[in-house]
Amino acid sequence: MTATMIMGASYGSLLAIKLLLAGHDATLVCLPDEAALINGEGQLVRMPAKGRDGLVEVHSGKLAGSLSAATPAGMDPAGYDLVVLAMQEPQYRAPAVRELLDRVAASKKPVMSIMNMPPLAYVRRIPGIDTASLADCYTDASVWDGFEPPRFTLCSPDPQAFRPPDEKTNVLQVTLPTNFKAARFESEGSTALLRGLQADIEAATFDDGEGAIALPVKLKVHDSIFVPLAKWAMLLTGNYRCVEDDGMRPIRDAVHSDPALSESVYGWVCDVCRALGAADGDLVPFEKYAAAADGLIRPSSAARALDAGAVNIERADRLVQALAAQKGMRNEVVDETVARVDSWLDANRRKA
Repeated sequence: MTATMIMGASYGSLLAIKLLLAGHDATLVCLPDEAALINGEGQLVRMPAKGRDGLVEVHSGKLAGSLSAATPAGMDPAGYDLVVLAMQEPQYRAPAVRELLDRVAASKKPVMSIMNMPPLAYVRRIPGIDTASLADCYTDASVWDGFEPPRFTLCSPDPQAFRPPDEKTNVLQVTLPTNFKAARFESEGSTALLRGLQADIEAATFDDGEGAIALPVKLKVHDSIFVPLAKWAMLLTGNYRCVEDDGMRPIRDAVHSDPALSESVYGWVCDVCRALGAADGDLVPFEKYAAAADGLIRPSSAARALDAGAVNIERADRLVQALAAQKGMRNEVVDETVARVDSWLDANRRKA
């Protein structure tokens, strides 16, 4: 049985439920009111499943593993086998969160990020990159200084999920039940831990009252460090292009309002990944992404945050732009997207 500490109780609760279903324990690190709610009532995740109409409800209290929640201040990473980072990148500079992150780095425990924005500790695993020039892509790049890249990996957060706005914060609803795709660690032992979790999640079934079923959203561990970067093309084609001059649009509209333009942006980002070292097999074809995006009827989390007045968001758009520049590559649509996000942030900061 593996004990995993997950920093972030929103998106992180999806991975937690999958671990519990496979018989492992998880602790969610979150705000005090969230922790009290989860400890008192558990966590509920709704997801579609093959062979079932509507959504299947999976409650943490009915699973083989145990779930707990706590605030950052009292957490000791030494008591866990794996640490997962599931907060938005700007949140890691909050004092209590940063102090916990420093303790995680000092503990030498293996760390897996499921953030859209890859931490600098992971980017340092990519050969031939000048990471010093990437600091301004991060809210506070210094929070990653204590981590050793060999102990750090990235998992592409391909599944889409949200907290229903009219329900308690311990409810998560999955809209796109795809897989978490993780790169291996440099360490064989840490990679073996991930592969063990992959096998246990794959084998687990859930009895929803109508019989045992296999639930979607698996963990897939890959040898290539570039597999999680396939998410970049999706983010730059859909998520950040939800942001318009006068408001936000759904991911579906960002992708399908001009399919040819979207495909060109997607292909360019894939070319950036290839320039960094990715193989064709590490990437996802545009057609597969476009089909999935057709069901994404809400603006991205980054777009919603900007619309709500956020003064910092994850800037994977700027990161891709900066990495492309290191390879002598640029794209006009990406440049316009980055400038538009910059403009929204500038306006929000002036208001704040």
